[in-house]
Amino acid sequence: MAQQVLQGSMVESYHHQFAASALPFGHSQHPELMEIKCEEVNSDEHCLTPEPPPSMSYQQGSPEEHEMERAFLERAQNDSPISRVEIPIETSVSPSGFSEPNMANSSRIQNVVPRPSFSALHRLRKKRKGQRVRDPLDDLLLKTLTSQRAMEERFLQMEERRFQRDLDVEERRMQLEQRRFELEREHEFRMFNVFAQMLSILKQSHSGSSSSVAMPRGLDFSQALSEIAGMGGGGGSDLQEMRAQPLAERRIDMHGFCNTSNFQRSPYLSARGNIASIFCGSTEEGYKAYHADKYDEDKNPNGIINFGTSENKLCFDLMSKRLTQTDMNLMEPPLLQYPDWKGHMFLREEVARFLTYYCKAPAPLKAENVIVLNGCGSLFSALATVLCDPGEAVLIATPFYGDITQSVFLYGNVKLVYAYLDSKITGTSTRPFQLTVEKLEKALQDARAEGVTVRALILLNPQNPLGDIYSLAELRDYLEFAKRHELHVIVDEIYMLSVFDESATFHSVLGMDRLPDPQRTHVMWGISKDFAVSGIRFGTLYTENQDVANAVASLCYFHGVCGPVQHKVAQLLRDRDWINQVYLRANHARLKAAHTYVTDELKTLGVPFLNRNAGFFVWIDFRKYLRTGTFEEEMLLWRRFLDNKVLLSCGKAFECSEPGWFRIIFADKTHRLQLGMQRIRKVLEEREQEILAEEKEQPCQSDQDGKADSTDEVIFVSHHQEPTCASSSNLSDLIGLLQQQMRSSDWLQKNTAEQFAQEKPEIYDVFSKLVGKQ
Repeated sequence: MAQQVLQGSMVESYHHQFAASALPFGHSQHPELMEIKCEEVNSDEHCLTPEPPPSMSYQQGSPEEHEMERAFLERAQNDSPISRVEIPIETSVSPSGFSEPNMANSSRIQNVVPRPSFSALHRLRKKRKGQRVRDPLDDLLLKTLTSQRAMEERFLQMEERRFQRDLDVEERRMQLEQRRFELEREHEFRMFNVFAQMLSILKQSHSGSSSSVAMPRGLDFSQALSEIAGMGGGGGSDLQEMRAQPLAERRIDMHGFCNTSNFQRSPYLSARGNIASIFCGSTEEGYKAYHADKYDEDKNPNGIINFGTSENKLCFDLMSKRLTQTDMNLMEPPLLQYPDWKGHMFLREEVARFLTYYCKAPAPLKAENVIVLNGCGSLFSALATVLCDPGEAVLIATPFYGDITQSVFLYGNVKLVYAYLDSKITGTSTRPFQLTVEKLEKALQDARAEGVTVRALILLNPQNPLGDIYSLAELRDYLEFAKRHELHVIVDEIYMLSVFDESATFHSVLGMDRLPDPQRTHVMWGISKDFAVSGIRFGTLYTENQDVANAVASLCYFHGVCGPVQHKVAQLLRDRDWINQVYLRANHARLKAAHTYVTDELKTLGVPFLNRNAGFFVWIDFRKYLRTGTFEEEMLLWRRFLDNKVLLSCGKAFECSEPGWFRIIFADKTHRLQLGMQRIRKVLEEREQEILAEEKEQPCQSDQDGKADSTDEVIFVSHHQEPTCASSSNLSDLIGLLQQQMRSSDWLQKNTAEQFAQEKPEIYDVFSKLVGKQ
């Protein structure tokens, strides 16, 4: 219709008015106007302006248009004359202002055109409906509603998860609170038990009974209380402040084993420098004393025999002969220049072949994954620095090789979180000091509850100082635990070739068919122990993580190995026939003979120990030679050994949780072993006589029966028990036990005398009268 009315026009739309007088059929109503929107034009070339979008050009019909269409439908018949009647249509200029050039000055234009047929109106109506269905506003509205519904569903899911998380957190908090309450009640019960025993002994002594218990000489209660309040004096913080420290801060101080009683801050050192200057424990103190007074069979027969430093002194003859052969002596220019900081490639290739063979790797190891440093201590420092930020921590089971603490802390300011092991066989443990996943989980959760971020787990296999060898199942469990918590695993296998009994089998992590998390598993090994050359500082790291490898390599600049030593080590590792046929056979036989001698001596003395077949050490139980079960008594016994010219390592140096355990190194010559064991026997006999003289009666019989582990090896481990009967306990034992309990709790701060007087005034009055009579 629009094309018939406005042929050649550039007007976008028109208003059409239908006059009632123009209709050929009678109609009693007044004329009504119908506005017809022009939907199309002949071509885009005639348009003065772009066609507006459909959403703006479409207008819904007015009620008059609907009425007119309804009238057409009612009256129209096929071939009706109405379809052929010409209807005058009054056309006006569109409100948009568009018009023909020859109509610019006209205000109204009358045109008479043939009236459109019914089929044309029907097509126009269908066209409008089709355009309305295809309106993009409908699609946009549908997408908006769909997105809104999806967002609402997602919001409901997030709310449900948040609610469930809050419930889990609250449940965990309630469990921790209940556990704390139980521990406090248990500690209070132990302290009241100790107080009751002390009062009973005091009552017997004042009633004139024939008790042999006497007050220890040189001790009064004011001195004991001052020691408790000051933690031995010189600590600089009271008990409450120490307990208020978080786990991460408390772990530094033992690392502790630092002696700060006579410490004075140096104005020439930084804070870290002052910490490094006092970072010395019994191992450093004994080591310095040993070098100042070293035993020599001819020059110094009364010198100190070193059973404390883990060195293999049985194969110096074999190693000195091999390292002085002609193939070892080479001085070429590449060896005298700066090497690749990861190590010379010829050495790394030889290390990869060596580890592939002795670790029984399922596939050849790659040289590009090997990094060489000057000792495993440097490797611990480098790994701790690149895996942890300052203040973060690494998880490790105790007891462990104590120098790891110094390695990871002094450089990287990385702390250690301890999974404490003990000698009791309970729960899932089948042997003393057994490491289980449950103990690792508990230590990790406790550290996280205190806000400590743990980044890695350290495994020692074979274990130092216990001598344990982990089975494949145990290794897999430890690695799966680390993978669940996204922890790096640092595996120290430095005693890999020092398993001297054929009944024991060593399994390397590199020999596993599949590692749970290869990118977070890093294996260390060195020649110091297995080849009896601790003076040659050489350690190697194998890791598939190239990011870790490159980061550690950047620190190799400070911990590199000189070129001639790299050549010697490569020649040594290449000589597989000499290693298997000569060295390992002799080394294992000598280690086994020395171990048998020391353990037989311990059996003669009746001293319990762990019977293991790896490493250079025996883990010994000297708890029955302590007057009280405290680390102070352990230190006194350690000093007694040192005064008698024999150096041992006490359990505190390995962060053992039970006072009284010592490590003895047996990888030494026979004459030194004999003399050293004689001196140890002398100290133990004197100590036993002193304890008997102080007690003046037989103590409660302790259960010291042997026990067999899952491998049917005899393990001489005593089940040390604290005295439970007042008749067999002297006052010094009880005071020492009381001091230990007070050091491990803030009970005194929570239960003051003033608070007790307010809560129970009657009992407080009786107690005050009793004290007045004393």
